[in-house]
Amino acid sequence: MEEKQSVGFGTRIGFILVSAGCAIGIGNVWKFPYVAGEMGGAVFVLFYLLFLVIMGVPVMTMELAMGRASRLTLVNGYKKLEKKGSRWHLHGWVCLAGCYLLMMYYTTVSGWMFDYFFKFATGQLEHVEPGGAAAVFGEMLADPIEMGIFTILTVIFGFGVLSLGVQNGLERVNKVMMGGLLILIVVLAINSLTLSGAAEGMKFFLLPDFERAAEIGYGEVISSAMNQAFFTLSLGIGAIEIFGSYMSPDRTLMGEGARIAALDTFVAILSGIIIFPACFSFSVAPEQGPSLIFVALPEIFINMPHGRIWGTLFFVFMTFASFSTVTGVFENLVKGLVDNFGITRSRSVVINCIFMIFASMPCVLGFNVLSGKGLFTNMNVLDVEDFIVSNIILPVGALIFTLFCSYRFGWGFDNYLKEANTGEGVKMPRALKYYFMFVLPVLILIIIVQGLT
Repeated sequence: MEEKQSVGFGTRIGFILVSAGCAIGIGNVWKFPYVAGEMGGAVFVLFYLLFLVIMGVPVMTMELAMGRASRLTLVNGYKKLEKKGSRWHLHGWVCLAGCYLLMMYYTTVSGWMFDYFFKFATGQLEHVEPGGAAAVFGEMLADPIEMGIFTILTVIFGFGVLSLGVQNGLERVNKVMMGGLLILIVVLAINSLTLSGAAEGMKFFLLPDFERAAEIGYGEVISSAMNQAFFTLSLGIGAIEIFGSYMSPDRTLMGEGARIAALDTFVAILSGIIIFPACFSFSVAPEQGPSLIFVALPEIFINMPHGRIWGTLFFVFMTFASFSTVTGVFENLVKGLVDNFGITRSRSVVINCIFMIFASMPCVLGFNVLSGKGLFTNMNVLDVEDFIVSNIILPVGALIFTLFCSYRFGWGFDNYLKEANTGEGVKMPRALKYYFMFVLPVLILIIIVQGLT
């Protein structure tokens, strides 16, 4: 039996966990620790928390408000809320296309997590020589068959979950995954805190060193923190709006948005607690960038006691974190076709699954078959796709949401505020109107300019 379009989450905790799961992903457990390492640690973390409060939560409440007020996905949500004759809904199509583009490379990276879980669980890395983790990662990237298999499995599993529906599939599976993720991250963090270099790692991560920040440059530290706080919540692409359309009107959006952001931040901070003590215990440079997860940490696990177990648990955690985002954004794709083209949910699942399998392949092939050819001489496919999403679609989308919810030529601040403050909980102060109208757009414009220069 087909689900009715009005079906929502069965429980409030289900909404929070699914929404947080969509936000919690590679940006938290991969990018946050290595950017914190590059930017000097604790000073970056302080600025990150500040910008999360003054930028991330407000924009999140806007997406949720549009979803809950319209009870529709973004294109039709805009049509319902916009003034007659305006064309705000065109942005909804850009966001839907952006969600497809995001998943065209995110499924590949999620497949890497799945692949590494499989490698550790089956003991493939137990006999790797010291210093050999980089070669293992390189061999995986060079093998289109291996990467293709794990990418396709990620796509099939993701749409398989959604084929069960919102409550029985998306909500139920994400409850289990998020529960497992939170247990795993606590266990892994406790283990890292028992390592010999834990004190130095925690000092680097959580004790502000303003001299080190000055050496890097406060401008660079602040801009990096602003970018990370903004992108960690997956804002500006409509991925959160869909969950607003499933929300109950019982709770205010500022309170719910703050809870989602807090859970997202909790995972990011504990990821750092897992990673930095391990780095200092095994003399691994914490500022080495993206290779931290797939080269440095596997090297640590390979050479530590019971490393196979800890490596397996870590990449289960990483797989859950990335897969929760995959299912969240896939839901946007599935419901997008249902809302905009009037097809059944089951047919939308099948169409999207087949399309995403083929659409994900250029990213897979970009590391081997297409590497260094044509447009990809200096950048691989993943970098090109990520640049378009992260530097253009996300920040420009957030700016459009801010203008739409703040000005009378859009939905208007009064309508947004009424929806945001519906229900019990923390209320959005009306005094923030001029901050939303003038300050927040400038902050987002700074991110846009930084991303394009």
